[in-house]
Amino acid sequence: MIESPYNYKRFIILYVDDEEMSLKYFTRAFEDQFRILTASNAQDGLALLEKHKDDIALLMTDQRMPGEKGTWLLEKSRQINPRLIRILATAFADMEAAIAAVNTGAIYKYVTKPWDPPQLEQTLKRGLEYFMIQQERDLLLKEKTSVLRNMMVAEHIVRLGLLAAGMSHHIRNSLVAVKTFLDLAPSKMEEEKSVEGLRNPDFWKEYHQNVQKQIEKINTMLKDLWAASDNPSFEFKDSVQLHKVASDAIEKLAQNFAEKKIRIENQIPVTLPSLMVDGPKFFRLFELLFKDEIASLPPESTVRLNAAPCPGGVRLEVADDGPGLPREELRLVFDPFILRADTPQEYGINLMACFFIVHHHGGSIEAQSDGRGTTFVLKLLTDPLQPPTSPEGDDFLQKVLLHDTAWEKLIASQ
Repeated sequence: MIESPYNYKRFIILYVDDEEMSLKYFTRAFEDQFRILTASNAQDGLALLEKHKDDIALLMTDQRMPGEKGTWLLEKSRQINPRLIRILATAFADMEAAIAAVNTGAIYKYVTKPWDPPQLEQTLKRGLEYFMIQQERDLLLKEKTSVLRNMMVAEHIVRLGLLAAGMSHHIRNSLVAVKTFLDLAPSKMEEEKSVEGLRNPDFWKEYHQNVQKQIEKINTMLKDLWAASDNPSFEFKDSVQLHKVASDAIEKLAQNFAEKKIRIENQIPVTLPSLMVDGPKFFRLFELLFKDEIASLPPESTVRLNAAPCPGGVRLEVADDGPGLPREELRLVFDPFILRADTPQEYGINLMACFFIVHHHGGSIEAQSDGRGTTFVLKLLTDPLQPPTSPEGDDFLQKVLLHDTAWEKLIASQ
């Protein structure tokens, strides 16, 4: 006899019936093959469903019971877990209720009482198989989506990297000429004794300083973008503590936070595992992230940092209590030259550089907002040179195809 590939004791079968002998007979007949829970009325059955909602895969209930009927419990169970396999046990007198339940999609099958043990055993096994294959299919679809998303992110990174490289090269070359002109402007103005300059020399001096300041700001952003997008330049040789890196970046920008009266709370546990990183670039990640918070938040806001271990690394949250971002901006917040509604003078290049740095460290970064405040969620690997295994590749594809074949056979047998 071929051994079944399914573990029928992985999940629980719940049987609800007001007849005590029926419950005992069911348990005695099937407890060797399945994990079983029983209840003597619909209300107790509902309580067990809510308590074990992640473990119960199949519900079988009698229709005629004191109090609420079986169809009531079936409908309630569908609200708790739509994937739950539902079976209605009926006498011939209740056939109309069974037919109605089938027609409304409330049940997987119905069985007539008294039930035949061998036949019911096969029905229960097929029901559990159906549940497990649905669960596996959902998991595989989720993994497929994850793989496709990772492929899209990788392609996005390449395109943005090329854009960053070209943008940095051409804009910085143009700025060199402008900066050279500005450097020569004061002496030239002195030579020619400009009438306007003599009338208001302080205006031209301040104007000249402001323009140079803006050019230097653009140059710095482009340097950050270039360094962050240049993957081969990353060297993961520095072991750091996340709490310490964040504290150092906060200390460096303390005056900037103080000027806007922004409170920043570093609640990152000091007990987290060390991370292998490119030290200078990893530190710059926090600087750029904090600079974006300073630029976008109103005065007297609060920023909180917290982190916890996660598979393969650490999950970091940088949460503020600012005005938040609408959904359409959350999708584009890491793209270059996207005007921010909260800070229209900023172009988001800092966040784009953050995106590059995190990605090249093997992690991910995303922005979340519920309409009040924005939270940046970063997942950072303990060691980027040893990333966790993913479902990509031939093994994953083979698993998908085998599962699809099993799904088709199961559907055909219904």
